[in-house]
Amino acid sequence: MASAWWPCLILALLSGLAASGFPRGPFLLLGKRSLPEGVANGVEVYSTKINSKVTSRFAHNVVTTRAVNRADTAKEVSFDVELPKTAFITNFTLTIDGVTYPGNVKEKEVAKKQYEKAVSQGKTAGLVKASGRKLEKFTVSVNVAAGSKVTFELTYEELLKRHKGKYEMYLKVQPKQLIKHFEIDVDIFEPQGISMLDAEASFITNDLLGSALTKSFSGKKGHVSFKPSLDQQRSCPTCTDSLLNGDFTITYDVNRESPGNVQIVNGYFVHFFAPQGLPVVPKNVAFVIDISGSMAGRKLEQTKEALLRILEDMKEEDYLNFILFSGDVSTWKEHLVQATPENLQEARTFVKSMEDKGMTNINDGLLRGISMLNKAREEHRVPERSTSIVIMLTDGDANVGESRPEKIQENVRNAIGGKFPLYNLGFGNNLNYNFLENMALENHGFARRIYEDSDADLQLQGFYEEVANPLLTGVEMEYPENAILGLTQNTYQHFYDGSEIVVAGRLVGEDMNSFKADVKGHGAANDLTFTEEVTTEKITLWNRAVPSTFSWLDTVTVTQDGLSMMINRKKNMVVSFGDGVTFVVVLHQVWKKHPVHRDFLGFYVVDSDRMSAQTHGLLGQFFQPFDFKVSDIRPGSDPTKPDATLVVKNHQLTVTRGSQKDYRKDASIGTKVVCWFVHNNGEGLIDGVHTDYIVPNLF
Repeated sequence: MASAWWPCLILALLSGLAASGFPRGPFLLLGKRSLPEGVANGVEVYSTKINSKVTSRFAHNVVTTRAVNRADTAKEVSFDVELPKTAFITNFTLTIDGVTYPGNVKEKEVAKKQYEKAVSQGKTAGLVKASGRKLEKFTVSVNVAAGSKVTFELTYEELLKRHKGKYEMYLKVQPKQLIKHFEIDVDIFEPQGISMLDAEASFITNDLLGSALTKSFSGKKGHVSFKPSLDQQRSCPTCTDSLLNGDFTITYDVNRESPGNVQIVNGYFVHFFAPQGLPVVPKNVAFVIDISGSMAGRKLEQTKEALLRILEDMKEEDYLNFILFSGDVSTWKEHLVQATPENLQEARTFVKSMEDKGMTNINDGLLRGISMLNKAREEHRVPERSTSIVIMLTDGDANVGESRPEKIQENVRNAIGGKFPLYNLGFGNNLNYNFLENMALENHGFARRIYEDSDADLQLQGFYEEVANPLLTGVEMEYPENAILGLTQNTYQHFYDGSEIVVAGRLVGEDMNSFKADVKGHGAANDLTFTEEVTTEKITLWNRAVPSTFSWLDTVTVTQDGLSMMINRKKNMVVSFGDGVTFVVVLHQVWKKHPVHRDFLGFYVVDSDRMSAQTHGLLGQFFQPFDFKVSDIRPGSDPTKPDATLVVKNHQLTVTRGSQKDYRKDASIGTKVVCWFVHNNGEGLIDGVHTDYIVPNLF
């Protein structure tokens, strides 16, 4: 899924917070620790926690850091977090001695201007900038008075992408000092069920990681916790500096009983599509490679190494050619050739012989490759059921021939004509990456920066592996027009093995119970259609990873592993656990044309006294017998509803007589039950306060 709409430069401007005592140059980071343990330059960062909640691939992350100035004078405290480039910040707050200053998150163009203005006025502001391959860095600094405490809290969110068969959550760990309370806590909830879960750290050995890391998953829930002690954070047994400096990566995948999964929440739906086991569609690849003088040396050698590895992965059904550009353009062959063993051996020899020379003519190199793919299709040189791809690699900007970026984009767009994708690889930093990215995106591809590191050849090969196995082409996600108000992108030129297509939309009405989703695409052998019937009225019984699905129109009894489930058509569902407790879920149906009311479910516990004495919760705390007394019945404000005094849990409460319906025996009319109503949200009756029982998510 393209994420170009997400802000890539964000400002958190803390209105009303003066920072007149610190430098207006680059922000300072906490240096190496030579002072007492856990204290740097008089400032102790005593707590850092990354709390993440992942629901249906969507991650909500809160990074909280707490520090105290133990010096005798005011000190500057810096807070920096490295975020995934596909993430977006939703909130930032700064709390100093109990006073909270909220941040204002802005889009990148507005952010940059306001950031510069804020800094010039001595205000506290934070800016997001690129930081490495996968990350951007958010940094903010503030002056803190002697003895004062400061809390930084940053909230960011991201949609996790499926990559090579796994969802990846990437966290940068870099506290730069020993921290008494350091913790990463991640909860994952996937309605499809979790099939695998793993976590690893690049900065710590497996032996040390094992004792600080816990990970588990069962059914739909998974949990990862990384909580190293002070000793586990040390770079050596007697050191006072931290070894926590690197990547903490969580990967997981979900069960897939069918190619697609649709989830409906609050009038919106999201459709996940990732079929498995399909044959690979043959591909026709034009490799357009920059061999200009700037590619000389290590970059060209790494490009050759990557291309040689890629040739090892080419399938005999594939077709390929190499187009080399410098000041002019040359090709390996006049047209695409099949990846036979003989041709691949000849291709290896050609790749090894590539030499750098001259200028950079991106325009002509791309147009030659595109023309070659178009001609191969027109002359039937490639299989009818195959797909074409352009992969272009360059390390600089065009400086000969057509060099205007906007004109090159126009030429490429017209030549491709929407028929196949363009993937641009930018080698290093001395190039116009925005140009490469925009040109790729408008031709249904994407761009990737290749960093000039020792593993650049592996980066190139890793990119190719993402697009090496197309399973479908011309993918269209179709939904009933009368059911959908808005929709994200729902057509894709390719579906690649190990990836996932995600489409989200808004339903016409929040009370919509069902609609049909069709996914159409061209496979290696024939055209395929996948249909997903979506309904909010399904009843799914899971036996480990195997689901059984029913509806309220069924009359059925299922017994397995000490559990009994009985569905009474259009009435209720009774769930019993052996000789223990029984739950009843009642289907309350109302008139379909009622302007307000909708069908709803009632949840009842029949044998609550059989629940464990440890059971708690808003209802569970009353499942076991408890002492109470009602007295002093007297007239209330409503003459038909008397008041009384309820003595319970050492509290005296005023209660009011009323009635409630019990639908366990009669789901349509119910039975009137006389009862006493407690006021003030149950204060004095329930343990704690009512807000203790309200949770923001599923965990």
